[in-house]
Amino acid sequence: MSTAKKDYKKITTKSLIDMKAHGEKISMLTAYDYTMAKIVDSAGIDVILVGDSASNVMAGHETTLPITLDQMIYHASSVVRGADRALVVVDLPFGSYQSDPKEALRSAIRIMKESGGHAVKLEGGKEIKESIKKILNAGIPVMGHLGLTPQSIYKFGTYTVRAKEEEEALKLIEDAKLLEKIGCFSLVLEKIPAKLAQQIAESISIPVIGIGAGSGVDGQVLVIHDMLGMNNEFSPRFLRRYMNLYEGMTSAISQYVDDVKSKDFPNEKEQY
Repeated sequence: MSTAKKDYKKITTKSLIDMKAHGEKISMLTAYDYTMAKIVDSAGIDVILVGDSASNVMAGHETTLPITLDQMIYHASSVVRGADRALVVVDLPFGSYQSDPKEALRSAIRIMKESGGHAVKLEGGKEIKESIKKILNAGIPVMGHLGLTPQSIYKFGTYTVRAKEEEEALKLIEDAKLLEKIGCFSLVLEKIPAKLAQQIAESISIPVIGIGAGSGVDGQVLVIHDMLGMNNEFSPRFLRRYMNLYEGMTSAISQYVDDVKSKDFPNEKEQY
């Protein structure tokens, strides 16, 4: 049993900062509905991310861009009802915060009031500084997100590793320190070189959670559908599959179909 399970009955933003200070790694997974949130929470996860990746894994879109604020609130509300211990962080979707700090604040307030989430996450650094400050000034905790930022995928044009070149790496370091300075409680680094991620984690006091950013950061996050093997089409280097649910579920469903067709189900014990 981990120290977190013994010491933290309820995870807060302060809990994560304490974990970093004591060298305890932070565990984070996505969830998008009540049932999955309840399972993830009961297994002892520290942070549940209601990610805009719901656009991909729940709705089948190619990118995260189509998901709306209303849809994110729906998913977040479902997750909050299933989580007792974990900190629930909710992504602000594309278009809800980038252009106008006032719009960013309105979006964040809706997330907090209508879903009951505990914090919001935004992608970007210096370019969205005013939006982050506006949200923080309202007392809403903010988790940053740098490196590969999927909401900007059409700008990047590819999902390859970011910040391999010195100029982008220096900007990433600068943005990370900026996010710490203005008051973000944590930061996600996605798909950047491991040495750079470790350098950033060691240079700032707030927890750094990685996805495809190596082991030198303060915690890890994965998409639940990927790590459980429900999605068998996505196989990046950073993904470790802990189960093969795609195979197990299709096998079970095929068996159910066969049992119904053969009149094996229901049997006499399975009826009234």
